[in-house]
Amino acid sequence: MDGGGVPFGPDAVWAPWRLPYLESLDTSEKSAPGAGGRGGTGGSSGSFLADYWATPERDAVNHVIVRTGAGMILLNKYPYANGHLLVALGEARPSLLDYDAGQRAALWALVDRAAGLMRRVLEPQGMNIGINEGIAGGAGVPGHLHAHLVPRWGGDTNFMTVVGGVRVIPAALEAVYARYVMGAGEGD
Repeated sequence: MDGGGVPFGPDAVWAPWRLPYLESLDTSEKSAPGAGGRGGTGGSSGSFLADYWATPERDAVNHVIVRTGAGMILLNKYPYANGHLLVALGEARPSLLDYDAGQRAALWALVDRAAGLMRRVLEPQGMNIGINEGIAGGAGVPGHLHAHLVPRWGGDTNFMTVVGGVRVIPAALEAVYARYVMGAGEGD
């Protein structure tokens, strides 16, 4: 603990690179239920995921790796670890049970595909897979349910986290995106 009750070290997830994202949200996006867009683009739906879904011609710019008729797999712009993926259906709904059984099956098929891609391309020693549902559940885009896949390696929480309170993301988003795109082309 830091003396103020905030956990420090491996018990805390430190992601200072997320601050630019949070600061980019305008006041309406920060307070609107279901908000969570990436801000500043004018005409935003309030969900960057819905915006990305609506603009397939921008997949490379938005780091969308796989797009199907139901949804997409993309690189998280503000990752907790190198190669952090998001999986979302194209249709925005706030909770898992707001989707019908077929849509939930499509979501999990995309999660399976993303996990296979991550294993093949990055060869992590483990991964965290999860969904944060609702504002109280930690959802950054509470109006558009999505899954997170975070690759993990032994020692990925190292001395930098303990001493500096930061995590080191060793590769640029563009480099990791290129690896995933090449890996997706190999069949997943």
